[in-house]
Amino acid sequence: MMWFRRRAEIPCQQVVEMISDYLEGALSAQERRRLDHHLAGCPHCSIYLAQTRETVRLAGRLVPGDLSPEMQREFTEIYRRWRAEG
Repeated sequence: MMWFRRRAEIPCQQVVEMISDYLEGALSAQERRRLDHHLAGCPHCSIYLAQTRETVRLAGRLVPGDLSPEMQREFTEIYRRWRAEG
């Protein structure tokens, strides 16, 4: 008889951390299957995924003129801090 070791369910907090990689296709096949399994049974994470997809879609349509000068400065500062950490 074969024994299969079942991996523990992914907690919602970890799902949130994995969503960007999921959308970018950067997860391994096994990670993607585990995440798909979680999403199939968790309406909260499924909603979060849908909201993230919509945010990415809408953000991709922005042009500099859509942002106030204050927003442009704020996003530039956020980007600079992010680059400095990486």
